[in-house]
Amino acid sequence: MPFRIVKAISVTLIILLSLALIFGLFLRTKYIAPVLMYHYVVDTPEVKSDKRIVTPNTFDKQMHFLKVNNYNVISLEEFAGLIKQNKEMPKNTVVITFDDGHLDNYKNAYPILKKYGLKATMFVISDYLSKPNFLTEGQIKEMSDSGLITIGSHTLTEQYLPHIGDEVMLKKEIYDSKRKLEEILNKPVNCFSYPIGGFNKKIRQMVVDAGYTLAVATSPGLNYPNNDTFVIKRVRISENSKNLFIFWFETSGFYKYLLELRKNYENPRNKNDGSES
Repeated sequence: MPFRIVKAISVTLIILLSLALIFGLFLRTKYIAPVLMYHYVVDTPEVKSDKRIVTPNTFDKQMHFLKVNNYNVISLEEFAGLIKQNKEMPKNTVVITFDDGHLDNYKNAYPILKKYGLKATMFVISDYLSKPNFLTEGQIKEMSDSGLITIGSHTLTEQYLPHIGDEVMLKKEIYDSKRKLEEILNKPVNCFSYPIGGFNKKIRQMVVDAGYTLAVATSPGLNYPNNDTFVIKRVRISENSKNLFIFWFETSGFYKYLLELRKNYENPRNKNDGSES
């Protein structure tokens, strides 16, 4: 092979490797330790159409994957503490959360979490407790006392907060849900989840003033910093993640940035109210 061709190939490879290194270093600056968001863990025909559902079998496989691959699964409060202290997030850190407080969280998800000794936070709609297909007061107390599960507030009635014009009603959703859960659990309730991920500056401040120490959203967008513990970004997990390669990518720490980048490109006028699209 002529020397010129060998030289050209060598230069091209060096350039490609250099670009790959630069891109890798750039991605490292965009790492966001994944906070996973689940809703239902149940076998149902709707699993193919409802992105909020994972089957118990899929959830077991995902939790097994985290356990055997030595992921650092920590509580949401521990996660927020590391951010507030400006500490480096340990490699392969993952947080597990559930929204709405469905009964299957206790019947299907909780036994699997106990099986692998994994912590999670469950956000419950306090006025829905003991209603059909929702958690009971006794169940959330049992899970909270186990040391594995943290119970957080998902408001009183899961209304989309930015649409509540009455400030008294808005405050009631945020404050009274906290008080009700604290009376049941006999311990502070520090975690809050914005229903449908919806919030604004006023709502965020009201959550702070109510005495919560953190709050989770869904996809607030690239304009929101990754170190705001009252707008914690999350990754929604669906049955698509039964493919463990997809689940690995979603828990890699780079998936959220790339997802937000895509959404920003598709909708540059995104209102960034945190809503799940």
